[in-house]
Amino acid sequence: MRRNALFADESGLWGLDDFTVSLRAHDRSPATVAAYYGDVARFAGWASARGVDAPREVTKRTLREYLASMNLDGDERTSISRRRASLRRYFAWALERGVVEVDPAARISAPRPHSQLPEIVGRDQLDVLLDADWGDDVWARRDRAVCEILYGAGVRVSELCGLDRDSLDERQGLLRVLGKGRKERIVPLHRAGFEAIERWREVRATVQTAQSPREALFVNRRGSRLGPRDVRRILDRRLVLGHVHPHALRHTYATHLLEGGADLRVVQELLGHESLTTTQLYTHVSKSRLQNIHRQTHPRG
Repeated sequence: MRRNALFADESGLWGLDDFTVSLRAHDRSPATVAAYYGDVARFAGWASARGVDAPREVTKRTLREYLASMNLDGDERTSISRRRASLRRYFAWALERGVVEVDPAARISAPRPHSQLPEIVGRDQLDVLLDADWGDDVWARRDRAVCEILYGAGVRVSELCGLDRDSLDERQGLLRVLGKGRKERIVPLHRAGFEAIERWREVRATVQTAQSPREALFVNRRGSRLGPRDVRRILDRRLVLGHVHPHALRHTYATHLLEGGADLRVVQELLGHESLTTTQLYTHVSKSRLQNIHRQTHPRG
């Protein structure tokens, strides 16, 4: 039996609306709230199709069967782990609110995600994104500034899209970025990056509409604030051949810093990682690249 893609909690037994209100009260990002809601709604639909109609009826066995069903369906381990995390958060909330008497999701394990080294952007592709002549029209100026920030400051795509005009401190060469959990951090950006931003700001008014957010640094071709999909289109359009995910520029930024001798904890701070373990992944990338170079160039490689 297929899992329901959407579950309407018409009876209110699952309290999905109250759950999302709680998430927003804890200052979770809209994307996180939507992901948690969708994950719990899918589980509720799956459970109801099997006669489990309320959170109080869910047991550890129910959850284990759900995780196992996703594994059998061929879902990615990262997706399974994320959905397990969503359910753990939901049932912890349900226990606090008295919706359930026992938390069935406590200590429920899920398959560990495969450890994959992040994608690194090649030198040729960086040259196209940062140095190729795209002309001097308004969108070329915007796209150049976007690429300079993604690689030059190592920000997440969501952080780039959330930049406002007052996020810039050109005098000190700094950007004020709002990261995960709405935590603010300050990151440096090189002079070429600020010059690209200034060239875009000179023409931004020519493409904004009456509905354009005046505070947004970047807008799309409809005049709305730039979104993650817009950023992906920018890279695809400018590269023409080949594909680079926007997040790969952040990976490249971190890897190049470490290869240049930057301290791991400094890179952690610049990236906005809560855990040093997350940042340490880039040390493996650097070692992997060194090994590849050795194999390709050394006579006995």
